Amino acid sequence: MTPSGGGGPSAVPLGRRSPCRDPFRRQGPLNRPLGRRGPVQATRSVVGSGVGAGVSGRWRGRKEARTKADLVRAVARRHAGHIEALRERALAAAGDSTDVRDWVDCLVRPVTEHLASLGSPTWYARFCAQVMTDPALHEIMVEESLASPALREAVERLNRTLGELPPEVRAERGQMVRLLILHTCAERERALAEGTPTPRATWDEVATGLADAIVGLWLAPVGTARRAANR
Repeated sequence: MTPSGGGGPSAVPLGRRSPCRDPFRRQGPLNRPLGRRGPVQATRSVVGSGVGAGVSGRWRGRKEARTKADLVRAVARRHAGHIEALRERALAAAGDSTDVRDWVDCLVRPVTEHLASLGSPTWYARFCAQVMTDPALHEIMVEESLASPALREAVERLNRTLGELPPEVRAERGQMVRLLILHTCAERERALAEGTPTPRATWDEVATGLADAIVGLWLAPVGTARRAANR
């Protein structure tokens, strides 16, 4: 995620280093729209503010597309370093465990610990949820995730503990896990920002609830053959 250099509308501040803990809190008017309205509308506001009326719509569209991708990469990378460090620590704590839950914790807790460290309100989880609904931006987020050695190791170690699952079941449950983590965190983040009640009091408790559900999901019996036999 390399933000464009130089001046103009593509030189957004999200890719720069800042002493503040949460890049959505104090880095200008773009931050809240990213989480609340998504990268598409937020990017249009950035491009629109920096592009004169005499510039063609075709150029504006290309500029918007580039800026949107740059924003997503910059934001994801801004948060990735801390999450990576937390996941490396979790991996070290898990050691040579053969317990599914230990490796599920390696997936879940670095995310919730990072969100907890940002204070409140934050917009990062909602930003990720928005981005993952856009096909092009989804690919960017997947690419950035695969660049994490700690995440790859956590997934590999988890797979070793799961026994033999049919490939289609493994893929399907992996998608379910991703969505469960993503949207549970986004929903809690929204509730905290709006001051509405949440099922869990802390992010640590959220991680426990997520791990409970995900372990159950991974270890659930595969019932396709039984259902087919009963038809």
